[in-house]
Amino acid sequence: MRYGVIMAGGGGTRFWPLSRINTPKQFLHIAGEDTMINNTIKRIKEIVPVDNIMIVANKAQENTLQEAVSEEIKGENILLEPVGRNTAACIGYAAMTIKKRHGDAVMGVFPSDHYIKNVTEFRRILEAAYEIAESTDKLVTIGIKPTFASTGYGYIRYNRDNFISSDGRLAYEVVDFIEKPPFSKAKQYLESGNYLWNSGMFIWKVSVILKSFERFLPKLYRSLMELEPYIDTEEEWSQIEKIYPTMQSISIDYGIMERSDEVVVIPGDFGWSDVGSWDSLGEVFPPDENGNIMRGDIIEIDTRNSVIYTNSHLVAAVGLENMIVVETADALLVCAKERAQDVKRVVDKLKEMGRKELL
Repeated sequence: MRYGVIMAGGGGTRFWPLSRINTPKQFLHIAGEDTMINNTIKRIKEIVPVDNIMIVANKAQENTLQEAVSEEIKGENILLEPVGRNTAACIGYAAMTIKKRHGDAVMGVFPSDHYIKNVTEFRRILEAAYEIAESTDKLVTIGIKPTFASTGYGYIRYNRDNFISSDGRLAYEVVDFIEKPPFSKAKQYLESGNYLWNSGMFIWKVSVILKSFERFLPKLYRSLMELEPYIDTEEEWSQIEKIYPTMQSISIDYGIMERSDEVVVIPGDFGWSDVGSWDSLGEVFPPDENGNIMRGDIIEIDTRNSVIYTNSHLVAAVGLENMIVVETADALLVCAKERAQDVKRVVDKLKEMGRKELL
């Protein structure tokens, strides 16, 4: 049995002011005609039965989620977190729910807010990942072949001489996970051919990942065991509210993937981007003849290599270069393009100021 778990609890702070707490980027039409989370559902439902697709999101996003997500997703497959506790708790909760309902199964884990251009190739790789996870006790991840020396992505170093095969499909031994590197290191990684971008997509047996929780994150595992009897009962939410805030807050990468020696990676090349900030829209939309990406009611004069987005008023840009301008009904962002990652600092500042109306 195959399951797919979509993690939809992120805040998308680098896409402020369009992305807000209750309407983060995965519920917006940033990368196409549909919401990013619905695009994720469409990509995986050819590999995973749609009745087995689950979504984990924050309770604060419940109303937005119901409005934004395809009606194909059953209500019982939407798991809500009272507070964010990073990806390990999210994945553990979903794994324990699958175990309670079905016993052992193979589950894939997917971010809700990524862009993939070549869906056919992605599905081919994903099918291979499920097949390898079904036939082994490995923790399988999908790595992306780098196309440039990115300092915004984590990297996976892998051993091309040590691999396993399933019907001719290869998954390679993972040597190391590496955090976002400086440019000089990223350039070396690109040139070596032994590194992949970390996509944040994982496929494994429920039994295998829960054993990994027990081994590497015993405190979090005990919390999941405490929660298990209440899953799919009338007491589930009251117990979630009680137990979840006490759970260890740690990413699945730090908590398990970097510690396990049973991780393998399948290289993929299908036009992937995590669309992490405004300057990354160039990976989704082709720039115009002046290098600009513009969405909305815009007049531009002598403007180059800029991102301009408006969903409320007319924006006129004159003589801009390498800039980001984003306008909504209640806020205006003006940012140097090379500082796009720092938009999250604006959100931090608004929190400090207590400006909840802008969050």
